[in-house]
Amino acid sequence: MLWTRWLVLLLCWGATSTEQQAEQRARAPAVVRQDSRRQRSPPPVEPLDFGFVPAAVYDTHAYHEPGPVGILFNIVHAFLYAVQPNSFPKDLIVKVIQQNMGGIKIEEWRKPDNVVLLLQWIYYESGFLICGTIGILFVVLTPIIGVCFCVCRCCDNCGGEMHQRQRKNADCQRGFYTASLVCTSIFIIVGVLIAYAANHNVTIKIKNTRRFINTNMRDLRTFANNTPAQIEYLTAQYATAKHKVLSDLDNIGPLLGGRIHSQLEKEVVPSLDTALRMAGAMRETKEALENVSSSLEVLQEETGKLGASLSGERASLTNTLSDPACTNGAVSHTCNTIRSTLSQLGINADYSKLADVNHALANINVILKTDLSNIVQKGYSSFNDTPKLVKEQTKNIVTGVKSMLDKIGAEINGFAKMFPVEASLANFTIFLNEGQKNIESYYPQIDQMDFYRWIGCVAVLCMVVLVVAFNILGLMCGSCGYDKQATPTTRGCLSNTGGNLLMAGVGFTFIFAWALMGMVTTLFVVSGNVEKLICEPLANRQLFKIIDTPNLVHPDKKNFLPGMLFQNPNIDLTLGSMYRDCYDNNGLYHALQLETMFNINSFLNRTVYNKDLATVFESVKIDLGDITLLEQAGRDNLLNFANSGIGQIDYDAYLAEVNKGVTQVDLLSFSTNLEAQADQLPRGALENALKGHASSIRQIHREQVVPMEQAMSTMSQSIKQLKRTSNDLPVKVTNILSAIDAVEYLITHNASHVVKQETKGYTESLVGYFKQYTAWVKKSLTTEVAQCKPISNIVDSMEIVGCSFIVDSVNTFWFGLGGCCILLIPSIIFSVKLAKYYRRMDTEDVFEDLGNTGNHGEQMCEIHGDLAVLSSPYCDTLTRFPRASAPPSYSDW
Repeated sequence: MLWTRWLVLLLCWGATSTEQQAEQRARAPAVVRQDSRRQRSPPPVEPLDFGFVPAAVYDTHAYHEPGPVGILFNIVHAFLYAVQPNSFPKDLIVKVIQQNMGGIKIEEWRKPDNVVLLLQWIYYESGFLICGTIGILFVVLTPIIGVCFCVCRCCDNCGGEMHQRQRKNADCQRGFYTASLVCTSIFIIVGVLIAYAANHNVTIKIKNTRRFINTNMRDLRTFANNTPAQIEYLTAQYATAKHKVLSDLDNIGPLLGGRIHSQLEKEVVPSLDTALRMAGAMRETKEALENVSSSLEVLQEETGKLGASLSGERASLTNTLSDPACTNGAVSHTCNTIRSTLSQLGINADYSKLADVNHALANINVILKTDLSNIVQKGYSSFNDTPKLVKEQTKNIVTGVKSMLDKIGAEINGFAKMFPVEASLANFTIFLNEGQKNIESYYPQIDQMDFYRWIGCVAVLCMVVLVVAFNILGLMCGSCGYDKQATPTTRGCLSNTGGNLLMAGVGFTFIFAWALMGMVTTLFVVSGNVEKLICEPLANRQLFKIIDTPNLVHPDKKNFLPGMLFQNPNIDLTLGSMYRDCYDNNGLYHALQLETMFNINSFLNRTVYNKDLATVFESVKIDLGDITLLEQAGRDNLLNFANSGIGQIDYDAYLAEVNKGVTQVDLLSFSTNLEAQADQLPRGALENALKGHASSIRQIHREQVVPMEQAMSTMSQSIKQLKRTSNDLPVKVTNILSAIDAVEYLITHNASHVVKQETKGYTESLVGYFKQYTAWVKKSLTTEVAQCKPISNIVDSMEIVGCSFIVDSVNTFWFGLGGCCILLIPSIIFSVKLAKYYRRMDTEDVFEDLGNTGNHGEQMCEIHGDLAVLSSPYCDTLTRFPRASAPPSYSDW
């Protein structure tokens, strides 16, 4: 039909083909040195959020729980399994279909292959054939036996004679027959109830079928209404990938330029950092030279002053020690000791020998007039402008890509409008509505037919109930009217009525039993085979395997389903796979494998990421030749620094003098010892004079030595710093310049590989967004778009309605009715036997005393005590004397 074709085309367009094989991502070599390279993986693609496809909510729950009647269904299934234990004959059915697709001809059955198939089929159906044969025999023999039985009884045979022999165990037999008939009637009633429950279950389930029809139709409408919105959502989400690509294109400077910058900075930044540290070393060298120069001037000037102060103090002490008091024997020793230490009061270091550093300082001052730090910062700035440079050089490419993306979006929208999706689905919805109205129009007829069916089944059960009613009434009347004291000819009316009712039940049994068994046999053969050949294979999906058998209908047509739907039997599509996909609520595109009919992978390759777009990305060229890391002024500045003269300074001479003390002796220790020795002298002018000299020495130390020590410390630190800086300074500068030259050569000549690698990584990230979109579309089409759960629900609903609602109930009906028919046979026997004990007989056996009857030894059949049972030799007393209590004597005859 036209609407089915439109539906297939509708679902074809929104699909994506199988994802392209992920290319092997070779780790592109990134230049880290001119002579060495390292591998680097492209950066991961940022995941995109496409949201959720509008989901369709289906109402049908294709599940059925039969309830209490399910116990009966299970019993019937067990009985059918006992009748037919063979497995499903898939291969046999396939062979039969394949050999008889051209039409069945009688003469072809004589072929050996067909004979073998027929024998196999008979073997498979052996259980049904045996049971069916038994049922046919029952149908044929029951009326024959009934007629014969009636004729026989009319001839006073087969229990038709109205005479009952009395026996000792008559009560036991009557009780046995009564109990047996009661049990048989109870079982017949159970069978009637089972059949009635199955009959009523059909009526109830037929009404429930409407719910399945309504929910399935509603689900199909939901499917038709939601599919366009889902497909529109898929197409609209192309904008998500497009906007992300446009955003990355707008930020191509930070993204692509930043990647290039991050790769090159591993070599550029260290070389510039070294140059920048050298600029700092220049400033530190100037400070150190200034410190050395100023400290040297201070030390040279203060050394002279300190020498004069110490000479004066030494002379003053000498005059003090010349005091006559020192000649005293007790004091002279102390004075001599002090006098022997006066030679220690002198200068230890001689700074006048050290050459000044003014020449080197002057050179450094000239060098620092050129701001090397600023030049290096310009190199940083030039290198850090790589993103801006990339953006400027790719401006035209970005504009071209944006126009291509707009064109791709227009093509996708145009492709979506090529198919009248909404119109097709609107027609499909109208078709569903009209179909549902047509189905609902049959509801009254179905209800009427079901009512007639129900009435017919109840009428059939009433036949059995009639027999059971006669049995029950006969038992009740017979049991209530039975009198042990009454003879067979004197039984009461109630007892006689019970016997007649039992015989009436026998008569109706012969009238109805054969017809009931005919119905049971027919239903058993038909519905039993439906259960074994359709319902069970449909439940375990064996039936799908038959339909999916390759070349089932024609040798040249491999698969049946795609041949019927798409006129292409070579498509690898099976009914079982489609059902499984729909049962899992996957998309119809995946379930029907529509990509084999319409592969939109080529369309997506031509649109979402086509060759023109790939060519544009591959044509990205970036020139980094404008990047200048170090200007010539900076290079000259570094060379001048290497030749500034700081390497010619005699650092060892400086350190030798600095490491010496300012004075030969520690003035503080000397003054302390002087005071201690003064304390040993007698109090007087000499003691006070010596303590005054100690105080003067401390003052010299405080005012002159301490500043000189500070200057020496400053000069020592500066000399050490200058020595470190000047150590292999030309080599260091040469290395710095060589490194900068190497990096500039790398940027100018060898950076194309880095640019190409990072450009490839950048384009891969852009392509990754489109791949994410196509992968999401494929996943959505597989699992979320046009979810075909309604199709599997229709199949499951048909299985529930056809098998669980109807076939199971029909099987249970014939099972119960068949049990009743079988039980009617013992019911006939027990009713006939029991009627003898309830009906009024025409004649009966008479018991006489031997003393009164004379010698009739030749007539006695049996003796019990002193009584004998007499019998006529002619054996016709029952017909000649129908109401006589005993036969006449021979003398009277």
